Amino acid sequence: MSQQKTPIIASSLILPFALVTFCFALWGFANDITNPLVKAFGTIFNQSAFISSFVQFAFYAGYCFMAIPAAIFIKKYSYKSGILVGLALYAFGGALFIPASLVGMFYPFCAAFFIMTCGLSFLETSANPYILSMGDESTATQRLNLAQSFNPMGSIIGILVAKDFILAKLNKLSTDERAALAIEEFNQVKMEDLAVVRGPYVAIGVVLALVFALILFTKMPKSKDEGGSLDISGTFKRLMANLRYREGVLAQAFYVGGQITVWTYTVHYGTEVLMSEGMREADAAAAAVNFNFYAMILFAVSRFVCTFLLKYISPGKLLMLLSLGAVILLMPVVFAGGRIGLYALIGISGCMSLMFPTIYGIALRGIGDDAKLGAAGLVMAIAGGSFMPPLQGLMLDAYGVEMSYLMPIICFVVIAWYGYRVMRFHTE
Repeated sequence: MSQQKTPIIASSLILPFALVTFCFALWGFANDITNPLVKAFGTIFNQSAFISSFVQFAFYAGYCFMAIPAAIFIKKYSYKSGILVGLALYAFGGALFIPASLVGMFYPFCAAFFIMTCGLSFLETSANPYILSMGDESTATQRLNLAQSFNPMGSIIGILVAKDFILAKLNKLSTDERAALAIEEFNQVKMEDLAVVRGPYVAIGVVLALVFALILFTKMPKSKDEGGSLDISGTFKRLMANLRYREGVLAQAFYVGGQITVWTYTVHYGTEVLMSEGMREADAAAAAVNFNFYAMILFAVSRFVCTFLLKYISPGKLLMLLSLGAVILLMPVVFAGGRIGLYALIGISGCMSLMFPTIYGIALRGIGDDAKLGAAGLVMAIAGGSFMPPLQGLMLDAYGVEMSYLMPIICFVVIAWYGYRVMRFHTE
């Protein structure tokens, strides 16, 4: 049967597919309500971009730390169990915002982000291969792209919540004005702002509890590779012998690093552009989040478009072309600046939309039972989002926000190289 006639998802699996796909939106929400907080925490605590970027370091370190334990747990039990543990840890991390805000220090928030993303690591390690297994292998990449298409919908909601329920409610004092306050006044403003920050994270815990209950009491399909022992040593050797997989892990690390650096510092970039046009810092920062919103709308639309294009263009070729498009768009971001650079920065999201699920699907294609540990390796690659934002933060502090975008250029060149390798040398 041809790929065109093979259904992406069988009718009997639509409900389980929908429930697991909703988890993609949930971690999209967590990712993109958090991105603007790098700028917000910098203002609240009056600290550098480098120190504030440890929000992202802690956030994405949880993915790396928990990926292998999650894979072992899922192999022993089930994808469903892994999803439930992920939802529980996600909710617990959000609840930790309550004591963190009461303590009034930056690093307890980093700990809360870390716990939260230990849960997200369980979710992604479970949900991605689970979606791949829900149908014919010939449509697996399309199926994962379809599920991943709902991830930016959660991201859009996260951005709107960050804009309207966090940034818009923070004190309007600028960084310089806060620095001039007496210690008692500064601490009072800080504590009020931290109470604002915690609200949405506590609220999402209620939503997570409802989703947890729904999945718990729904009969979910068993995958053929669930249960049994996990041959870690043998699987590791086979994966390391698989050049396409090894290169895929590297490409995924650079993709996540590129994505997070582009989105994390969009608020910084937009704030500087709008301040140069005469806007106050607090108003400029709040308005700059709109550009993250526009980028995410483009990301969501492009995901559906690129999923359609995969019917006619090979994954490797499309990955290469979109990566080169991102590099081209980054040129005016670095060298032109202003509104031109800001609009180009938005356009990069259209190029990024396909990359994560396509790299994931290509790297895991045809590896059978090794997909459990293989998926964990690709989730560990999300650690690229831990290390690259602090590096870009250092560049921002030293050379300015425009030059800091040299970092994602490097990332997208690596991804283009992987797309070329897949197209020319690896079996798609």
